Amino acid sequence: MAKIKITLVHSAAHRLPAQRKIVKELGLGRISSSVIKPDNAAIRGAIFKISHLVEIEEVQD
Repeated sequence: MAKIKITLVHSAAHRLPAQRKIVKELGLGRISSSVIKPDNAAIRGAIFKISHLVEIEEVQD
């Protein structure tokens, strides 16, 4: 299964509470923090809601 690397590039401070919650649940804490997650519909949906805060790149296994 493909994986994606999610990097927080903008702060979640002063954003909607739902957006802050998504950032925290993805495991992103500070700007420039990154996590590697499986590429599935649930993760893609979460990323769609905070796409203005993150950068996404595909990771080779």
